[in-house]
Amino acid sequence: MNTNKSTLSIAIALAMLSHSTLANTEQDEIEVITVTSDFRESSLQATPVSATVLSADEISSVSAQNLEEVISLAPNLNFSAGSQRARYYQIRGIGERSQFQEPINPSVGVIIDDVDFTGIGSVSSMFDVEQVEVLRGPQGTQFGANALGGLINIKTPDASEQFEGRVKLTAGNYDSYGAGLMLSGPIAEQVNYRLAVEQYQSDGFIENDYLNQDDTNNRDELSARAKVQWSVNDEVTVDFGAFIFDFDNGYDAFSLDNNRTTLSDQPGVDKQDTRAFTVKLNSTAYHYAELDLIFSHADSELTYGYDEDWAYVGIHPWEYSSTDYYFRDKKVSTAEYRLTSTQASKLYGNTVWVAGVYAKTEEEDLTRQYTYLDSNFSSSFEADTLAGYVQFDSQLTDALMLTTGLRIERRDFDYDNSDGYQAKPDENMVGGKVVLAYTLANQDLVYGSVNRGYKAGGVNTDGTLPETLREFESETVWNFELGYKANFDDGFIRAAAFYMNRDDMQVKSSQELKRPDGSSEFLIYLGNAAQGSNYGLELESGWQLNDMFSLNASVGYLDSELDDYINQDGVDISGREQAHAPKYTAYLGLNVDISDALSASIGISAKDEFYFSDSHDEKSDAEVLLNASVTYSADNWTITAWGRNLTDEEYKTRGFYFGNDPRDGYQGKQYYQLGEPAVFGLTVDYHF
Repeated sequence: MNTNKSTLSIAIALAMLSHSTLANTEQDEIEVITVTSDFRESSLQATPVSATVLSADEISSVSAQNLEEVISLAPNLNFSAGSQRARYYQIRGIGERSQFQEPINPSVGVIIDDVDFTGIGSVSSMFDVEQVEVLRGPQGTQFGANALGGLINIKTPDASEQFEGRVKLTAGNYDSYGAGLMLSGPIAEQVNYRLAVEQYQSDGFIENDYLNQDDTNNRDELSARAKVQWSVNDEVTVDFGAFIFDFDNGYDAFSLDNNRTTLSDQPGVDKQDTRAFTVKLNSTAYHYAELDLIFSHADSELTYGYDEDWAYVGIHPWEYSSTDYYFRDKKVSTAEYRLTSTQASKLYGNTVWVAGVYAKTEEEDLTRQYTYLDSNFSSSFEADTLAGYVQFDSQLTDALMLTTGLRIERRDFDYDNSDGYQAKPDENMVGGKVVLAYTLANQDLVYGSVNRGYKAGGVNTDGTLPETLREFESETVWNFELGYKANFDDGFIRAAAFYMNRDDMQVKSSQELKRPDGSSEFLIYLGNAAQGSNYGLELESGWQLNDMFSLNASVGYLDSELDDYINQDGVDISGREQAHAPKYTAYLGLNVDISDALSASIGISAKDEFYFSDSHDEKSDAEVLLNASVTYSADNWTITAWGRNLTDEEYKTRGFYFGNDPRDGYQGKQYYQLGEPAVFGLTVDYHF
């Protein structure tokens, strides 16, 4: 029996009866789930886009410490390791997998409370999070260049008018401990606050035999968030937010023997120290438009480094010994001025509108310390973005809504490095959407949409590249989507079918150049070397079987293809699946209310195999993971015993192909980073 295929079949069969955001309500009530990442907050049922909203209860059901531990609940969402925490995500097969020396432009955005953490989202702690929103497909009208594949929006709770608090303590295997404190309430009349602080530590699940240590891949993570809401008067509200993330993690994840036992004599690190803030002003004082002003700034110091040889001096006569470290100072500032129509400013009596201007400045200074460099490599760049957007929602009939949106973005890029290379590319990019949504008599929603997304171009830093290969241009994607959403008395369903046409894909390419002496040089660079197509299905549903049992499930199917692409090894792989694009993802969960105080949940997630890269043929294995929890609640106390990957399945999250082991003569083979083994623990929550 094929367990992976069986799991997928079960999930598909039950998906019509279940949903991943099932409400814990009476059977005659339907929970209204709000999407906050759109221009106007709206219910998930009425939002014509393929989206998953994961509530705090769902995050708790898998005892997630970080964003990477909840993505299995959303269809067609994957992540790339190669670091201590997941930093890069792929939606519908689109998204980056790593970053080293080159500046990159991510394809999937990560936003936390209006602050842009794209590319540095490994600090996405799940403590005191209200919901996680996953929007699939390009979100070019609202979010621009960093949402080619989609967007992950993390929303934390707002400050409360009444005092409340929470203490969370957790302990698990691998010497894992966590403590969190949340306080919220009034500071003064019309001023409320919310403060959430959490410290988490774990030895990690790597054993370093050479150093005789079990904490070289450890986690030491501090997360602190503060919110203040000031109701200036009946018409003006100002929200302040501040963030501190201090992640001082080790990085020792790759083994010469492809297991969780390493031989590194100089284990690496994966650190991030971020300070960020946001200010949002909302005013309804104007008769013809509601005004939003949003400012944000994030300053991050990132250190990423590893023992390149994964071994110790003396392991073999043919050994080499080297380390590779990247020190980045990254600053991102954004400002947005947005006007939203009021009843008085509707166009033609049936059209509401949104118009705005957005500005973003990114600065990044890099120092690379690498054993085989004569001196440190350094680079710096600044990217300035200015965009204008407009969206119209026209109620053509009582049941038919037409949405049109347009965004025009200008990006100026200034780059220089210690090799003497300088570049100042600039480009104009255009995105937008046209959506027709029809509400049936029973309030079911049917929609069709065409979206155009884009991702900015950039530069290659290899000093031997000719000028013609130094720069690459923006990538664009057209997304065609049909969707259906329905609510029932005791369940609901959401389904979407999509086709994406990728143009000028930014992929690693290669070229062989002849030197003056007749020898050849093989150059690897990022270029607009391929076309691609991604199409598939997404289905989420839920069913309250009775007062005791509820079922939830999600299924994603993805078929991706590279067109007209010769990879960096000179091999034509046209027609092959794109990297990190599993053909299916699935989740099936059962929740049981045993009594008023006792409940249990069990979840099975499945994912198909996928290529690790476009440059070689190595793949992950198809995986099936089992999670479970038992919760006891009494008064203000909640005690949860939980476990993830309870069958201790060995699965791969990142892979490479090259020779790195002197013991076998540096024979080329697959090396991979393993995912989380069986982890379990106990969490105590006290609300007051």
